Amino acid sequence: MYLAFFSASDLLYSKKNELLSKQFIERIMLAVTEVNGCAVCSYAHTKMVLEAGMTNEEIQNMLARVSDDIPEKETFAVLFGQHYADSRGNPSEKTWKRIIEMYGLPEAKGILASIRIMMLGNATTIPWSSFLNRFRGKPDTRSGVLYVKSA
Repeated sequence: MYLAFFSASDLLYSKKNELLSKQFIERIMLAVTEVNGCAVCSYAHTKMVLEAGMTNEEIQNMLARVSDDIPEKETFAVLFGQHYADSRGNPSEKTWKRIIEMYGLPEAKGILASIRIMMLGNATTIPWSSFLNRFRGKPDTRSGVLYVKSA
């Protein structure tokens, strides 16, 4: 997860130089958080994509992992984000090379940074959310006491 800190400058560079739109970044982050199952991040990023101009139908499809509404240029990056999350941050080298070929290195670094930052957010928010829910008498069935103590 420490890689997210090193990647932050790549995301800032991508935003500053308009390599990635706000919607593109949010699509990637929403796809990653959906794979990881973080309810708090999913809620927050759903709000952000609404503010970025995505329609309710696009959001529902993203949450259902339906890629019909994703702009063609962004589809592979969103799928790469899902692969990155599914592989717990260990994507195949072949897919990473394909991202670089499709988007170029500066944009690919911004895509990777978006994914890594979302993974860090999920890694910190999921146990904290589980802890709060357990404290409220609504334990998360996916976690135990030792897991939430790590929060």
